[in-house]
Amino acid sequence: MRVDCIIEHARILTQDEERPASDRLAVLHGRVVALGDDCAGLVAARTVDAGGAVVVPGFNDAHAHSVWFGHTLLETDLSACAGLDELYERIARAAERGRSEPEADPDAWIVASGYNQMDTGGVYPDAAALDRAAGGRPVWVKHTSGHSCIVSGRGMALLGIDGTERFDGGLVVLDDAGRPTGLLEESAMELVQSRLLPASQDRIVAALAAAGAVYAAEGLTSVTDAGIGGGWIGHSAQEFAAYQTALERGLLRTRMQPMLVGDVLRDVPLGAETFRGLPGGLRSGLGDERLQLGPVKMFLDGSILGNTARMSEGYCNHPGNHGYFQGDVEEMRGRALAAARAGWALAMHAVGDEAVGLAIGILRELEAEGVRPPLPHRIEHGGVVTDTQLAELARLGVPIVAQPYFLRAYGDGFRGYIGDARAAASFRLASLVRAGLPVAGSSDRPVAPGRPLAVMQAAVERLTDSGWVYGADERLTAAEALRAYTVGSAEATGWGGRKGRLAPGYLADLAVLSDDPTRVDPGRIGRIEVLATAVGGAPTHDAAGLFGEAAA
Repeated sequence: MRVDCIIEHARILTQDEERPASDRLAVLHGRVVALGDDCAGLVAARTVDAGGAVVVPGFNDAHAHSVWFGHTLLETDLSACAGLDELYERIARAAERGRSEPEADPDAWIVASGYNQMDTGGVYPDAAALDRAAGGRPVWVKHTSGHSCIVSGRGMALLGIDGTERFDGGLVVLDDAGRPTGLLEESAMELVQSRLLPASQDRIVAALAAAGAVYAAEGLTSVTDAGIGGGWIGHSAQEFAAYQTALERGLLRTRMQPMLVGDVLRDVPLGAETFRGLPGGLRSGLGDERLQLGPVKMFLDGSILGNTARMSEGYCNHPGNHGYFQGDVEEMRGRALAAARAGWALAMHAVGDEAVGLAIGILRELEAEGVRPPLPHRIEHGGVVTDTQLAELARLGVPIVAQPYFLRAYGDGFRGYIGDARAAASFRLASLVRAGLPVAGSSDRPVAPGRPLAVMQAAVERLTDSGWVYGADERLTAAEALRAYTVGSAEATGWGGRKGRLAPGYLADLAVLSDDPTRVDPGRIGRIEVLATAVGGAPTHDAAGLFGEAAA
């Protein structure tokens, strides 16, 4: 029998309980067909000598933002600023670069991303100072959480922001004199997005290509984009079309599962009735193994970092503030139920425990009605989740897709905002394992760094930047963390039984590593090198030259 590829002299961690390890595997038509001694007698078009390297199933990020991340690679980077002075310096350098470009537009916006107020002592940029740094050009600073942004004074003037604007589920922040500071929270970001978006198709395709190159170098073979097409998180009403274009041009290096945001769904007439969705009846699951329409993303609340996640108790820094929902609760419930009845799986963004409670109530109603989703329903983030809520989610069989690197990047701030008791019950991981729910590997990139091996290390250590252990009882073992980024993500995204393992019949998606993440010291997991990445057995990244040809 002739096969496409045989990888030999490898230490393969298959993630298959029946055969957890092997030294060889064979690939035919993009799928694993044999392991170990079963490869004997097979003739391969390509033989890859792994030289004793570790081979694992390709990593699968179940919640990232590929278009958003790709754009950050093309925008002014404000991550890890050492203070406001450095932030203003980076804006000034961007303005200078813009002035040196041919046919420079003096009124062109400077768009910057990656800002986190924890880097600047909790103080936000001043609108007038942004004006001075930018030489009068308008500035749009995107908060790393995605739940707020800052607009310069010149920008506010161009947008007509005067502080009288009112939003359901959002806020134009005012100073003590009642003047807008430039800080826009949640849905109030529409004030700037409505003017500077949509992004062009070429820009979105370029962003996807930039993101994909990073993904491949990190061992990622599958990514779920958690919100495109509309709302404050989208970049264009044609984002899914841009994904199709990128696929046609060979620019998608990973399998992609974009989620549409709930804002794009409409009540579509159907005879004397209506359904909640898109004309034509499109729904979750459309597509194939390279590009598939995922669940619909429903925002129920905000973020802990922005103090906008809806909590039953107030924030420690502002006890009267409980955060807020992203809209009228009954309207949100009705839209979610209608979408699910029309065939959409629900991915409900719920960070505070009250928002998690709302999500559980929606899931109970769907269970009572016998509505079954085409892909798994899920809760995104699950910032603060009570034991009672966790038990009910286990009964419902609905996973929480949490992001362990949040704890390294923002854990000290979270602790200050919600206190130690709630911190111990937030971004739970080991509790999901004990409850029998899949744990999915997830980063929320670019909200936080997304290199899978670094995220795995964060799940094992749960250390904040200051070294505090954030919920010791929620630590995963290294083996559990690896399983999360392979089997767990496949199950949470509806691909269990088809990807996430290296076993006959599974997609031949794999990463070749310089060391075994389940055996090294936990503090070294994030430093393991990715030697090569393959999707369907074909290389997408090959730093070590194992496959003998240029990667896609």
